[in-house]
Amino acid sequence: METSAQTLLSGKTLLLFKSSNQPSGLIEQCRILLDQQMQQWPQLVEGINAMKSVQVRDIDCGEYLVKVQWNPQRIVSTSAVTDPNAIRARKCFLCVENLPEFQKGILYRDEFLILCNPAPVFNPHFTISAIHHKIQEFSASLDTILEIAKDLHPEFTVFYNGPECGASAPDHLHYQVSPRRSIPVEIDAVDMHRRRRFYYKNHVAGFTLTNYGRTVLVIESSNKDQLAQFIRMMLTIWKGLYAFHVEPKINVLCSYQEEIWRIILFPRSKHRPEVFFKKDADQILTSPAAVDIGGLMVLPRENDFLRMDATLVKSIYEEVTMEQGMVNKILESIL
Repeated sequence: METSAQTLLSGKTLLLFKSSNQPSGLIEQCRILLDQQMQQWPQLVEGINAMKSVQVRDIDCGEYLVKVQWNPQRIVSTSAVTDPNAIRARKCFLCVENLPEFQKGILYRDEFLILCNPAPVFNPHFTISAIHHKIQEFSASLDTILEIAKDLHPEFTVFYNGPECGASAPDHLHYQVSPRRSIPVEIDAVDMHRRRRFYYKNHVAGFTLTNYGRTVLVIESSNKDQLAQFIRMMLTIWKGLYAFHVEPKINVLCSYQEEIWRIILFPRSKHRPEVFFKKDADQILTSPAAVDIGGLMVLPRENDFLRMDATLVKSIYEEVTMEQGMVNKILESIL
């Protein structure tokens, strides 16, 4: 029997994923989707072929390393105008009726469409978009992101950009998917020399990472419901303390490994650094999102890629992430 979701997505659904118990797992379906789209969608072929010329180099920031990637095809996302007037004036590129002609996806649990990203940072790189148009809101969709992370383990990580933290479509709920451990913080988050525990209760453990150049929280649990309850409590306290009208500014990575969910959360203070708004030669076109804050700084212009150094990286991280003292107030309220 055709559901309302399938009716809405007529012509855009290649595969269906309804339950982790079905014979065809989500990872297998993603492989099938990628293969089909590479055969049928020229824009995706161009995007993935362009990855062959992407350049990456390491920057030693002393206590941590950052990778910078020169990726010209990310220019649209990095420079996207996301003020309310601009958002209202344009068609939402994630709404089903506005998807490119040849783009198809996996209908996930009748709520989301898993799509190949035509301007990838990784290979593969997927976008998971709500089939209905609604704003980015992490707390309300937390259960879903935890389920997706489990359905995509052990090969992939799911990440989320808040509406004022790098999301180029802040008006349409979506996540993105990267190959596991392709974002440096995923490796650093399990480094026992960096981890400092601040919380352990009801099967939920919370850690900060020391000497990392930006504030990061690592929350782990084997119990999905307890983990979701803790995250929601933290965000509610956070919102109350600092009087956010919408959700607190955050970037999030979520994965599931060895029966443990791990959420890596970056508290943000602002969307873009001052160098983004400078003119001509003084400008660096960077709009940090989860990938960038996580240690893979994506730059669409070659000159910015060549100019980026440890001093710039440190200043950008310090400027756009919330200082540890403010985060400590949140954690003290939880404890």
